[in-house]
Amino acid sequence: MTPAAPKPEILAAFEAAKGFMPADEGLALYAAAVEAGRLGLPLLEVGTYCGRSTILLADAARAARVSALTVDHHRGSEEQQPGWEYHDPETVDPEIGLMDTLPTFRRTLHRAGLEEHVIALVGRSPQVAKVWSSPLGLVFIDGGHTDEHATADYEGWAPHVAEGGLLVIHDVFPDPVDEFTGQAPYRVYLRALESGAFEEISVTDSLRVLRRTGAGI
Repeated sequence: MTPAAPKPEILAAFEAAKGFMPADEGLALYAAAVEAGRLGLPLLEVGTYCGRSTILLADAARAARVSALTVDHHRGSEEQQPGWEYHDPETVDPEIGLMDTLPTFRRTLHRAGLEEHVIALVGRSPQVAKVWSSPLGLVFIDGGHTDEHATADYEGWAPHVAEGGLLVIHDVFPDPVDEFTGQAPYRVYLRALESGAFEEISVTDSLRVLRRTGAGI
């Protein structure tokens, strides 16, 4: 079966949005979101940034008539702070001198015509996860890249993936040379597989898609 693909206008909106996800990984994420949407449950991502990947989740959610949820404090992760490789000065609030990607995110959704299909949860992932109690069709982990943050995202959200639902992990880099950018997500990915609760169903560059097949994390 050919994987589901977004319409040209959605793909164009994705490619025009500020962010880091390559198109091939975006297409894999979209296909996973379409599949997970068939469960009739919300689709959730951890790590919104400016909404590039949110566009894909929101369009899949719209087609499935479910909600896309996205969790972020909008102050930027470690590698996005001033002086680091992925810092973008345009994301800094000039009044307070801190990153604030929320305005850019809202503009991204507005331009794509997807605002009404997204619920933005503004806060730190572990805090939001503590008050979340509903099953999810998909959880996409794309937040901080330290062990502390990646582990907290996994432990906070993976338990909510429904039976048959999908756990998607971004920036999985097995090579130790990528210690800062991808080793923590890689360790979370290995933990998911070793738990016996998930099986891998696709690999696209640094994107891993796993399906829940049993209880636990």
